[in-house]
Amino acid sequence: MIDLEKSIVQRIESGFLQENKVELFFKRDDLLHQEISGNKWRKLKLNIDKCVHQKSEGILTFGGAYSNHLVATASVCSSVGLKSIGVVRGNELNAESNDTLKRCESYGMELQFISREEYGLRNERYYHEELLVENSNYHVVPEGGANYLGMIGCQEIISEIDLEFDSIFVAQGTTTTSCGLALGLDEDQKIYVVPALKGFDSFDEMSVLFNKAALSQEAIEQIERQIVVCDQYHFGGYGKYTNELLEFIQFFNKEHHIKLDPIYTGKAMFALMDMVKSGVLKNQKVIFIHTGGIQGSQSIIDKTGFNFYS
Repeated sequence: MIDLEKSIVQRIESGFLQENKVELFFKRDDLLHQEISGNKWRKLKLNIDKCVHQKSEGILTFGGAYSNHLVATASVCSSVGLKSIGVVRGNELNAESNDTLKRCESYGMELQFISREEYGLRNERYYHEELLVENSNYHVVPEGGANYLGMIGCQEIISEIDLEFDSIFVAQGTTTTSCGLALGLDEDQKIYVVPALKGFDSFDEMSVLFNKAALSQEAIEQIERQIVVCDQYHFGGYGKYTNELLEFIQFFNKEHHIKLDPIYTGKAMFALMDMVKSGVLKNQKVIFIHTGGIQGSQSIIDKTGFNFYS
């Protein structure tokens, strides 16, 4: 179903990078699949394996109105013969509210719309148990695939990069992908994470997942020394963006024929280029992990009229 060979490592050429003595490569996980691309597949892969092994009926998971994770879950479950339930934030919504939710339903996902207050319970174990009363043979996957299996699935990305490098750059949402990548690093390598949320405590959130992996405190401290948090590139917070960011995304696509989104990857690439300009990444070989997530961008084009893929 997913051909990992499609996720090539592509060199990005530009005079700007050459002048600053930076070698930049893209890990093109966005090319894995139209719907189940990037870190969405990585985080779902082992969860799907668990469902099949345990003979679960399907996956129950959580997401917002434009969630790439919900679309990916619906698509992959449909392709392997599993059912899926998406618990959606916003009881004013329905399956016809936008193209993302329509796609989820077209793949057979049962959508359950709940209030924002109730959605705040999405990580509570007792809430999962309540949801499973009527869906007892379902495997619960947290919002964004943020569990131990998702993290280990993302760790595999590093093993597919067949060249030496100094640093990894990645957008950060739930921290699942960045935690998996950090676990795969050599001790002399760094990972730069760019949170999409304003005021997000990256180290605290990453520690939660590291502890679930039963790592010793010494091991966690060693990994954290390799993490650089770039938390000044959120452009106002999750789902927020500016014309400067949209113009950068459009320019990057025109120059390199690679699509970025304004929620995650666009912000991360903007951060990378800004840090090249400031000299932080001078004389380095850098890998940018393209985590996909393009499907939700059409709603922004429609809302702003800013066609940054033209």
